[in-house]
Amino acid sequence: MDRRVVITGVGGLCGLGTDAASIWKEMREGRSAIGPIANSELHDLEGMTGAEIKALPEHDIDRKQLVSMARFSLLAVLAAREAMRQAGLSCDEGNAHRFGATVGVGGLGWDVMEETYRALLLDGARRVGILAVPKTMPSAAAGQVSLRLGLRGPVFGVTSACASANHAIASAVDQIKLGRADVMVSGGSDAPFAWGVLKAWEAMRVLSPDTCRPFSADRKGLVLGEGAGMAVLESYEHATRRGATILAEIAGVGLSADAFHIAAPSVEGPASAMRACL
Repeated sequence: MDRRVVITGVGGLCGLGTDAASIWKEMREGRSAIGPIANSELHDLEGMTGAEIKALPEHDIDRKQLVSMARFSLLAVLAAREAMRQAGLSCDEGNAHRFGATVGVGGLGWDVMEETYRALLLDGARRVGILAVPKTMPSAAAGQVSLRLGLRGPVFGVTSACASANHAIASAVDQIKLGRADVMVSGGSDAPFAWGVLKAWEAMRVLSPDTCRPFSADRKGLVLGEGAGMAVLESYEHATRRGATILAEIAGVGLSADAFHIAAPSVEGPASAMRACL
């Protein structure tokens, strides 16, 4: 089944802003969200920089729901709800089985994982929170998006390091083209600011001490950030039938692996993906 796939809603939050419009405005003005990490326990990593969300937007998610989510899942839910609002969509008993979600994550619920280890190893706790596993698993973000939006179609997480969100969107396109869903909420989310995670990145010697300048001759490395970006993908027929505003069309998808290095891709790998997309 060769169905066209379009985008009808977007949502996001990161260090630049807590909604897609704010992020876009700050990007157009050339602003940077990189600065000292202030909201996380750094211990012996004082002075480390990152793109941190200073404060989350107001929301109506109650405490009972919040305690079931790690930070990366909460960010995904907030971005997904914004995207659905812009798309003008909601789920009900009649259409929920045709709505799905794919969410890419580079890691997992690091904040909960670190809290758990600290409780056991430093505080002498004999038990940990009953929700530790469902909060930390990489598929938790997709599951929480499904729960909070009522999506009952294809729902799964995608984990492939820095390509996770792109792979999630590619998977969502497949679900629509194959006729398994009419609407997919898709994107990525990550919240890596936990001391153990930062120590691991420090050990790789790839972090910049100040800012991120990948195309500059004096580049010094990368800078970690937290946030989420989600989009509502629909079949063209579904979107036009309901009179939706179409923001973009996904004209092609290309995937490749270069079997070269676990952390440093070759030139041929990305080029192969681009050719496949075109």
